Amino acid sequence: MKLSYKIKKLGTGETYRRTWRRVERLIYPIRIQPLLDRLDQSQIRAIRERYSGSKEHYAKYADIERWLKLNARRVQDLKLHRSPPSSILDLGCGGGFFLYILQQFGHAGLGTDIDEFPLFRELVELFQVQRTIFRIEPFQPLPDFGGKFDLITAFSTSFNRRSHLVWWGPDEWRYFLDDLKGHLRPHGRIFLGLNPDNTGSFYTPELQACFRSYGAIIDRENVTLVA
Repeated sequence: MKLSYKIKKLGTGETYRRTWRRVERLIYPIRIQPLLDRLDQSQIRAIRERYSGSKEHYAKYADIERWLKLNARRVQDLKLHRSPPSSILDLGCGGGFFLYILQQFGHAGLGTDIDEFPLFRELVELFQVQRTIFRIEPFQPLPDFGGKFDLITAFSTSFNRRSHLVWWGPDEWRYFLDDLKGHLRPHGRIFLGLNPDNTGSFYTPELQACFRSYGAIIDRENVTLVA
């Protein structure tokens, strides 16, 4: 990261917000060891052995403690470990790390993802979370989940790529956001954690304007909308 960018950040709210989130994680911690202890240890060992040395890109998720820590931070940043029980839909849920932690705090979670990686199936079984198999495509509605949600999340999104080189533009996102709003309860929220494109940017000026037209709060890769 360029020094000039770091200096510029000091004069913005971004540094303050990120620093305060780190402080709040210390004030309201989530202990990882109890989360691990509640799981079937024989299954954990089998998963680690099966994927140790694998060159598949998704094999990294066999490091269960590492990904629980990352998703614990996500739960903390959304304050879900100290909020009343909610109904939450997690798009692109992967192995279900985030959903598993949610359950420990009384939330009802449902995930969606494609079913291409055997490790994710094993992790979903280990965590005993609910997952609907579905591929998100541009200009295609989500399925009927049988109810609405207080919060819809999508972390490190990869579904928003028409190919490995071309990312969704404002038209695709408008359709998607309008569809998501139909799955929210009154005053529900949408939280998006975007991946950068191959230039390192999270959105074009046009896409940023699109998000702001929905009243979104934008904090670098994080985009939050309220119904």
